[in-house]
Amino acid sequence: MTETPDSPRLPILLLNGPNLNTLGMRQPEVYGTDTLADVVELAERAAAELGFGVRALQTNHEGEMIDAIHEAVGKISGIVINPAGWTHTSVALADALVIPDVPIMEVHISNVHKREKFRQHSYVSPIASGVVAGYGIRGYEFAVRRLAELVS
Repeated sequence: MTETPDSPRLPILLLNGPNLNTLGMRQPEVYGTDTLADVVELAERAAAELGFGVRALQTNHEGEMIDAIHEAVGKISGIVINPAGWTHTSVALADALVIPDVPIMEVHISNVHKREKFRQHSYVSPIASGVVAGYGIRGYEFAVRRLAELVS
């Protein structure tokens, strides 16, 4: 997990699920050519402007993401998450996301509502404070800014 330097506020937890480590390579016609490093940099820059640090984690292992959420209790202002494929499949992830009792912003690079039917259901959306989809990686910036509004 990467973490930006300390800031006066508790950091934002930036979570990226399976296969997002392949951004820029995997289906660029759907996800664009930006990389995960670009995503993290964009989120860190937006957060820093608003007085927040970022703790970033990408994992292809569901249990690792759930453990990171558990470990973040009391240590974060909120969560920006792109659950990727777990969006549509993971009740366990949704259950874990309510534990920290902080605002959650759900992000999707593509417009999932315009894609396959199975991608149009989210276990995360009902517990999220907001959902951003279809804006490419700019959606992460929007999510960070909205999350900062919610916790300020």
